[in-house]
Amino acid sequence: QVQLVESGGGLVQAGGSLRLSCTASGRTANYYYMGWFRQAPGKEREFVAAVSRSGSWTSYADSVKGRFTISGDNAKKTVVLQLNALKPEDTARYYCGYGATPRNFNYWGQGTQVTVAS
Repeated sequence: QVQLVESGGGLVQAGGSLRLSCTASGRTANYYYMGWFRQAPGKEREFVAAVSRSGSWTSYADSVKGRFTISGDNAKKTVVLQLNALKPEDTARYYCGYGATPRNFNYWGQGTQVTVAS
């Protein structure tokens, strides 16, 4: 079992920045991916970004490229998502995920709310 604890999120004005952090604990594998999905009210959960355990590989949704940056700390088993130039359409609950593949996570955090005011 792997447990994920998220922090960060909150309310910010459009154009502002936020930082989300997620730490994994428990029986983590030698090779894994961590990342973030988000879900807005009435919409399906969508991929945002992912990073490999080593941090050498990253992937982003087209909607956040150039604005969000994901990074991983292997020793701390932590992934950070820096959200810049936020838009109202980024408003959603953001979920941290962990798994053997970058877009099909096996474990999820409880989610953290990001609200961007126009």
